[in-house]
Amino acid sequence: MSNELLPMVYVVDDDSSVRSGLGMLLMACGYRVLTFESGTHFFQAEFKDEPSCILLDVNMPGLSGLEVQEHLNKRHCPIPVIFLTAYGDISMSVRAMKAGADDFLTKPVQKEDLLRAVNNAHQRDLEARKSRTLIDELRYRYATLSERELEVFHLVVRGKLNKQIAYELGNSERTIKAQRSSVMEKMQVSTLAELVLRATQLGVFDLDTPGD
Repeated sequence: MSNELLPMVYVVDDDSSVRSGLGMLLMACGYRVLTFESGTHFFQAEFKDEPSCILLDVNMPGLSGLEVQEHLNKRHCPIPVIFLTAYGDISMSVRAMKAGADDFLTKPVQKEDLLRAVNNAHQRDLEARKSRTLIDELRYRYATLSERELEVFHLVVRGKLNKQIAYELGNSERTIKAQRSSVMEKMQVSTLAELVLRATQLGVFDLDTPGD
């Protein structure tokens, strides 16, 4: 595996010995590592859009770890965050987890716990990336539908029959059948169930909302 394909871990901690120790451990276990002495230095860096996670100290001069997390959330940055702290308490961990942290570990952290947390964070990041890629592709397909095809799409996923759609839109059933076929082709699905799933994934149809 080339070095660029190895998972990335960003270590943000004001303690140089912690940065060094975590960096050596993670690199020895097959990760790429970049270290930062503060949240400010972390935000000054430029990053590739790649599978990664952050090991983030809670108590740091300047921006605290929780403030770094807050800034990431405001920027809609989906990178998984694992907190590390020697002075954590329940309220702090609850706040971090509610804000979307993947894990909250106490220093000194055991190697097995650290690697498990990092691996879980990377797996979640990979799955989230796949999901975002799928949604982007679905949005592209959805955007190719004509205005009339969009009307047919929304009526079909709500369980309307071709003859019902034809009556509602003032077209012949034959025309609706052709438009429905075009919708299925453009959305790259072969069944109504698949089309409903795509509509749900796009957020244009709620399975919990009853049809007309």
